[in-house]
Amino acid sequence: MKSQKEIALDRVILDMASGREKKLASILLVDPEIQALQEYANSVSIRRLGFNDHGPVHMRKVAINALLMADLLAKAGVKLSLEAEEGGSPEDSRSGILAAALLHDVGMSVGRQNHELNSGILAMPIVSRVLAEVYPESIEKQVILRSLVLECIEGHMATQRIHSLEAGLILVADGCDMEKGRSRIPMLLNNEPRAGDIHQYSAASIDRVEIGKGDKLPIRISVKMSESVGFFQVEEVLLQKVAMSPAKGFVELEAGVEGEEPRRYLG
Repeated sequence: MKSQKEIALDRVILDMASGREKKLASILLVDPEIQALQEYANSVSIRRLGFNDHGPVHMRKVAINALLMADLLAKAGVKLSLEAEEGGSPEDSRSGILAAALLHDVGMSVGRQNHELNSGILAMPIVSRVLAEVYPESIEKQVILRSLVLECIEGHMATQRIHSLEAGLILVADGCDMEKGRSRIPMLLNNEPRAGDIHQYSAASIDRVEIGKGDKLPIRISVKMSESVGFFQVEEVLLQKVAMSPAKGFVELEAGVEGEEPRRYLG
């Protein structure tokens, strides 16, 4: 059974989509195999490993973040890689982004190490199945999008070089999901200090992450926090991901404690 939060995020995603992208979303968001993988990935992440949320809510938030940034680039006249290389339309790029976002962390069902690679392994049969339903008339388009989705998934940890803007948006969108609700459950379950707690406590100080139009660049990411420990999350996670992203040149990044002048990192 989906939580009320998942249902609300599903509505947001469907409202953001249109055409084939919406058809793809309507399939992915109700697919029982995807839902089971997302749920178990979250169970392993939180209960076995003591990490933050890596489940259905997180993957939906990454989808929304990435689609929002894709919209901002489009409004600024920036073509994503498939369109720029004449390999597909903006709608195709968004479809690839959506599929990758909803599957990028399913490898956490195996474990943390190399989970981005395991996510690709687990996701590919599902992606092939769904793309065949959404693009039945074009094997070429299925091949292109399957390859794009794999790049997006395997590149979301900044452990390997990626080259498409689509993959770059997934990388940044993943880093943007750092608000305090993501660390709430593992912090409640954890009664003893352990390695990695700094990530949970720094994330717990992040009140909100706002994504909108930049002053000089198409995208501005603004991180609002209650305590300065949140700078650890910004500098060690989000900034590192933006720095590795092909979308870096289009992003402004700032972060600050509420009521204080924010630090400007990019743009």
